[in-house]
Amino acid sequence: MEYSISVESIASKIIFIRGEKVLLDRDLAAMYGVTTKVLNQAVRRNSKRFPADFMFELTKEENLSLRSQNVTLKRGQHSKYLPFAFTEHGVAMLSSVLSSERAIEVNIAVVRAFVHLRKMAITYEALERKLRDIEDRQEGQEEKIEVIFEAIRQLMAPPEKKGNKIGFEVNEGGIKYS
Repeated sequence: MEYSISVESIASKIIFIRGEKVLLDRDLAAMYGVTTKVLNQAVRRNSKRFPADFMFELTKEENLSLRSQNVTLKRGQHSKYLPFAFTEHGVAMLSSVLSSERAIEVNIAVVRAFVHLRKMAITYEALERKLRDIEDRQEGQEEKIEVIFEAIRQLMAPPEKKGNKIGFEVNEGGIKYS
């Protein structure tokens, strides 16, 4: 039996907490088709498999911040227990704890989602570097461009009329006659 979970739907659930990209226990439980309670019980029974860099419990402040960002939580999604956050490694370790066919499919999809996000981040960083390079090269160019525009304005300005005067000029005692 094959379960189809799109990379995009998983990626939309990945959040950034404590400098890590993580999935919350409630989102993983929904993907695995189990309750959050069942997922967390399995994790607690195998706590040695989940060191701090694989999984951590959110603080009250982090949980309140998440709840304020997600005002559309469904009934029952704001439990009295603080949620667990699983890193990519923690999700991979879940496959050894939850060994159903669905768990295997979900883990594959989740790992693909994390890889997809990592590739996007690398692309974003490369683009950011290129923009910084362009900005660095453009520094000082404004002054040069202004000099060019001034030269163009001078070329476009109509020449002063320096027509030859008809007749002659007489300058006697500081008085000019034309």
